[in-house]
Amino acid sequence: MHRWALFVIWCLCLFGNSGVQAQVVATDTLAEILRTGVLKACIWPDYFGISYHNPRSGKFQGVDIELSRALAKDLGVKLEYVETDFGKLLDDMQQGKCQIAMMGVAVFPSRALRVDFSQPYLRGDAYAVTTLNNTAIKNWSNLDQPGRVISVLKGTFLEPLMRSRLKHASLLVADQPGERERDVESGRADAFITDYPYSQLMLANTDWARVIAPDSPVQMTDYAYAVPKNDPIWLARVNAFVSQIKKDGRLKNAAAPNNLLPMIITE
Repeated sequence: MHRWALFVIWCLCLFGNSGVQAQVVATDTLAEILRTGVLKACIWPDYFGISYHNPRSGKFQGVDIELSRALAKDLGVKLEYVETDFGKLLDDMQQGKCQIAMMGVAVFPSRALRVDFSQPYLRGDAYAVTTLNNTAIKNWSNLDQPGRVISVLKGTFLEPLMRSRLKHASLLVADQPGERERDVESGRADAFITDYPYSQLMLANTDWARVIAPDSPVQMTDYAYAVPKNDPIWLARVNAFVSQIKKDGRLKNAAAPNNLLPMIITE
């Protein structure tokens, strides 16, 4: 019998008959994965360095592509990707479309109302992307000025962050991936706000982008794996995986080729 199945049985015995129904519900996710032999992982295929679908090679690449494969291997099951984005991720998870989100999900309170988070494995700050020929924006302090328009992607942690921080500039919320880039390139916006991995995509794949790092930390944010709410057995299994990849070097090895070593959390 699988060792995690044994752990489930132990939990049932520990909590007694009065807790059996709750515990059975709580073990559904892991039990389903082991029963079907398939792990369904939500990913955002446009997330460079994290869960990116490379249009040139046609292959998935990124730290969470490597680590999702590692998790499936540890569980002894096949891996199935469910493509989503941050605007619809929480709905997709609550509708049971995937059993885990492995796509650099930023941890913040509003998301924690609808999903549970593992231990964090990455940590990073916000970055601005503008054009090479935009001479008005030279540093982070130039962003929040009257008449400026700053774009963010709907559903990301950067939307509430910039809503709270911008006092003079206008906020433009992009509904679709790729829209904020078009906002800036076309001149509809002066800059868009993103995170470190996506800023690297802009530098690697465009000839017009310039990345502006904050002068001091804006909001250091933890990234973790999201799992269905109120499923402690599955959450414990995912946390065990996160702890193990930190210890055995798999996190570091997955981050290195994606230029994400500055973001990894090893403790």
